Amino acid sequence: MSATHWMYLLGALVIIVTMIFRKNIVVPSIVFTILVAWVYKGSLIFGFQSLFNADLYAANQLFNVFLVISLMVAMLKAASSIGADQLIIKPVQKLMVSPTVAYLILAVATFLISLFFWPTPAIPLVGALLIPAAVRVGLSPMSAAIAVALAGQGMALAGDLVLQAAPKITAAAAGVPTSLILGKAGVLTIVTGVVALGLAFIFQRKEDVAFKNKRIDERMHVAGMLSMGEMAATSEDRQTGRIAFGKRALFIAILIPLLLIGVIVVMLTDNITGGDATALLGGVGAILLVIIGMLSRGPGKLGGFEAVSEYLVEGFVFAFRAMGPVIPIAGFFFLGGTDGAQAILGKNAPGFLFDAALKLGHTLPAGSAIGAFGVLFLGMLIGLDGSGFAGLPLVGAIAGALGHGNAQYISMLSAVGQVGSVWTGGGTIVAWSSLVAVAGIAGVKVQDLVKKNFLPVLIGLVICTIVAIIVW
Repeated sequence: MSATHWMYLLGALVIIVTMIFRKNIVVPSIVFTILVAWVYKGSLIFGFQSLFNADLYAANQLFNVFLVISLMVAMLKAASSIGADQLIIKPVQKLMVSPTVAYLILAVATFLISLFFWPTPAIPLVGALLIPAAVRVGLSPMSAAIAVALAGQGMALAGDLVLQAAPKITAAAAGVPTSLILGKAGVLTIVTGVVALGLAFIFQRKEDVAFKNKRIDERMHVAGMLSMGEMAATSEDRQTGRIAFGKRALFIAILIPLLLIGVIVVMLTDNITGGDATALLGGVGAILLVIIGMLSRGPGKLGGFEAVSEYLVEGFVFAFRAMGPVIPIAGFFFLGGTDGAQAILGKNAPGFLFDAALKLGHTLPAGSAIGAFGVLFLGMLIGLDGSGFAGLPLVGAIAGALGHGNAQYISMLSAVGQVGSVWTGGGTIVAWSSLVAVAGIAGVKVQDLVKKNFLPVLIGLVICTIVAIIVW
């Protein structure tokens, strides 16, 4: 490997160590992006240019996530201004009788929806309808974000049991039938998910208890779901203990769930998934924003026009304030993949992280537990680029090389590598992945969410690998 490869790996190591010490990683990401480009080209000026290009590339890759969050947050703010959000969550509150039940409902709902549509479009659906209800019964916004991330970005996406894109990619590279990997990956991702969700809930218990002891309006303020003015407008009448809602609020409270359910039906009937599903959801969210905004400021059309614009600005401000720091971090890690490196440094640039992973893969021993844990580490290493699927061909190819024609062993290694790569980069423990969508909807900092997820996910992946070694 070249000096640039070693500089990149040093940067990745420094960033990981910085994360372990619970410090912000924006500065080391910026510094090492410049250093990698400087060493690669031998020009400091090129290093500065590459920093800008890396940030621009990262922004282009992540803007679809930023946009859908902005639209959904703007729509929710408009709905909350007339009290419609409270009417929407009232039926769900009857099911969410405690923080524990709310945590389970969030996880199960996210898992099921993500199986059919992948997590990115599932997150705004769950966030719009369920997270406010969970917060009201005392589940902290961070715990809500953890439940959604681990169940959707991790457990559902890593197994990909319905759409089967992940196992097909891995199987094609490994040279084994998809069915062999599908079943094993499904079992392993559920093992990882159950362990990670359980541990995360236990680790969050103290924070949840403290959050539950807050008043309801304080909880909503912490979650960033209602401003102080909105809380005053929708506060409970002290004599009756009830909230007075107008016809507009009731209309919007019926319209939002109907349209979102309609989106799900259309996705199912027309087989719309992934980015197309996200685009459909974002478009519907924008139309809802217009309708609610026009109703929220009285009969005057000019007032309605201004309201829609105001809520849209608030949505974008919220999204970029919450996730703006992710852009320079993502810029560095996109250098690890071939596509990102060539877009930033030039068409002949190698994927530094992928090259290192390939080199490591050739040193792994075959037919042993070390091989299984080595492939897990390899999958997690590749996942650091923030795209859990990008490294699947490499994981599959290395598993095939280590298996020496034994289809069962190859499929086991492939499943372990697939789960490791997608759980990491899909993502649950890297801030520069689509995890930013979860953090944005829940109103928490994505770096803090990564720190909370890291240990439960790591333990879950280790246990799932042990299960794979024992069972297969």
